[in-house]
Formats: sequence, structure tokens, C-alpha cells
Amino acid sequence: MSSVLLLLLVFVFDLIAFGLAVAAEQRRTTWQISRESRDLSYCVYDKDIATGLGVGSFLVLLASQLLIMVASRCLCCGRALTPSGSRSWAIFLFITTWVFFFIAQVCLLAGSVRNAYHTKYRVYFGNTSPSCRSLRKGVFGAGAAFIVLTGIVSELYYVTLSRAKDFQPPRDPGIRMSSI
Repeated sequence: MSSVLLLLLVFVFDLIAFGLAVAAEQRRTTWQISRESRDLSYCVYDKDIATGLGVGSFLVLLASQLLIMVASRCLCCGRALTPSGSRSWAIFLFITTWVFFFIAQVCLLAGSVRNAYHTKYRVYFGNTSPSCRSLRKGVFGAGAAFIVLTGIVSELYYVTLSRAKDFQPPRDPGIRMSSI
């Protein structure tokens, strides 16, 4: 029962992280060029809510990953697993979970940092517009996609690891006699 509750809790955390990442993608900072006079222009940015949503998604995904790793004892702690197909899959899914988690976290963190960056300079005397920098479309979306992959693989990892821990190898009856 506790493993079902854990899987449900991890699913809810991953769903919240996914929702925050999608919301961050939709609410990325946008800008407009404002001209005070003919010779002076600068960038005006709108509200910066996507940075907070991206950081929130980062933290919720981190909590989800920590929860699944503490519950499974991170594969490296605890008693050794007996050789079986479940053990091989658990090791493969463990590595895959961490790779997907790392990519999702990098996308969320880089997106949040880049979204918070605003150019502050003004352009005087010239017809060129200032270079208003903003986050490229799809960074939070990529993070959201990897959140989904992390959630699926981490739950498969936990189930497979539980199966590998419960595996009992068949007992060998010992020396056998045969008739010739």
C-alpha cells in the first residue's frame, strides 16, 4: 500500500512540475521597444512571472526525484540484488531516470535564468534599435517534456526495483542421480 501511495505522490508532484513548466512556457517575458524621442530608444519588458514558474517547477521536480530515490535507497544502498532481468532493467532505468532528470533541470534552470535577464542599456543617436533579449521559445517546453519522461521512467524504475528486491532465485536441489 505504501508503494502505491508513493507512486501516486510522485505522479502528483510530476504533474504539478509539468503544469508549472507549461505555464512558464506560455508566460515567457516579452518586450517592446520604446522611443522617448527620435534619438533615444530602449527596451520595455512585461511582467516576469515565467521565472518564478520555472523555479517552482525545478523545485517540485527535485522533490519528486528525491522522494523516489529516498524510498528506493538510490539503488546503491541496502542489500545486494540477486541477478535477474528485473535487476538489469532497474539499473538501466536508474541511469535513464537521472539523465532525463538532469536534462529537465538544466532546461528549467537555464530557462529561468535567461528569462530573468533583461537588457538595460539605451541607444542614443542612431536609427538602430536596441537589442532586446528574451528567452527563446521552447526552452520551458523542452523541460516539460523531460519532466514527463522523468516521471514515467522514475516510476518504472521504482516498480522494477521493487520486483528485483522481491525476486527469489529457484533453489538448486543439489546432486542429482541419473540412471544409465
